[in-house]
Amino acid sequence: MFWRSARFSSPLGTGFLIRRNVITIFMCIELMLNAVNLAFIAFARHLGRADGQILVFFVIVVAAAEAVVGLAIIIALYRNHESLSIDDLDSLKL
Repeated sequence: MFWRSARFSSPLGTGFLIRRNVITIFMCIELMLNAVNLAFIAFARHLGRADGQILVFFVIVVAAAEAVVGLAIIIALYRNHESLSIDDLDSLKL
């Protein structure tokens, strides 16, 4: 199961690095967090302990907070620049 999570997250890392759309980058980050959750669950099941499941709970809480803040930033950027391309958003000036 660990190898599945590693194989699942490796294309997402390259998607995060080469994509030019803010929404796509945001989705790649969220899916990478889900791959980490899968690895935590796999290790917890393999070791027979609940530590990994507790960590998954905290990762989900952080991912939810990151999603709220990230989407608010994306909406604010779109309202100001009317574009979601990384090339158009090279400055944080209004």
